[in-house]
Amino acid sequence: MIHYTHPNRILVALDCIIFGFDGEELKLLLIKRNFEPERGKWSLMGGFLKEDEDLESAAQRILFDLTGITNTYLEQLQTFGAVNRDPVERTISVVYYALVNIQDQDLNAIRSHNASWIGLNEKPNLIFDHNTMVEQALHRLRYKAALHAIGFELMPEKFTIPQLQKVYEAIYTKQLDRRNFSRKILSTDLLIGTGEKDTASVTKKGQLYRLNAEKYQQYLTDYVSFFPELTLA
Repeated sequence: MIHYTHPNRILVALDCIIFGFDGEELKLLLIKRNFEPERGKWSLMGGFLKEDEDLESAAQRILFDLTGITNTYLEQLQTFGAVNRDPVERTISVVYYALVNIQDQDLNAIRSHNASWIGLNEKPNLIFDHNTMVEQALHRLRYKAALHAIGFELMPEKFTIPQLQKVYEAIYTKQLDRRNFSRKILSTDLLIGTGEKDTASVTKKGQLYRLNAEKYQQYLTDYVSFFPELTLA
């Protein structure tokens, strides 16, 4: 059997930036560490790559272990490999970001890992290079959400157009014109009316929609721009 000659031990970690939406604001799922190094400080959720798994499988495993969900939007962001990024041992981190609806989460799994949903405006200082990871993930999210309609991943199964608008206002931290947003969204054919109404709404804007899954896949895979003007926001 052939082996590579490599005397140095280098660990591979997976760090997951988990964005969630609670109906009002964009949040991060962060963990307050009860272990060393950096005990008592805040960090992203993550773990180490196992010998018998590939990168995305590892990221899915970590995401499931920490939130209890599967089949969520997950995208590789970047690899961070500065020599001294981890003070304990040479560790390369492959970073993924995920988009989830907070209402779908297993709260017991989250609490068991000493984790909390924290608004982006209240984000504490994170350990190592995790602050940079979050900044780059947010930049990628804003770019991708304008082109590929991935903001829908943050929504519940049924939603109103004003609720969807709140998602995009949270992503881009700016107010969007209600009429223009509604007209643009309806023109994409991404919405299917359910015939139901949001019981909390007293106006016609309370009509509930669901996502047209087939059309959504076209916006994910084809060269179709969803909301390109938002890239300038």
